[in-house]
Amino acid sequence: MPLPEYAKQHDSEHWTLDVWVQPGAKKSQVEGLHDGCLKIRLMAPAVENKANKALVAFIAKELSLKKNKVQIFRGEKNRRKTVMVEAGAEPSWPV
Repeated sequence: MPLPEYAKQHDSEHWTLDVWVQPGAKKSQVEGLHDGCLKIRLMAPAVENKANKALVAFIAKELSLKKNKVQIFRGEKNRRKTVMVEAGAEPSWPV
């Protein structure tokens, strides 16, 4: 199966995801696609790194990975972010 447009494989164990984050939502959930990115709504506010921590935890949970296997690679202070995922095999993408 081809990779979704928001995911890119770097090597056999690493993928990057382009995500668009909407903090302060009523519920944390995948909202679909937005401008080539996976849109994720987060309950956490965009203050004191809370949304970034919530994003890492949310993606780890969605992909059934430990939190230390997910990190924000680029865009820590922007809504558009690149997230690096380390997994032994290709994860089951949410969209």
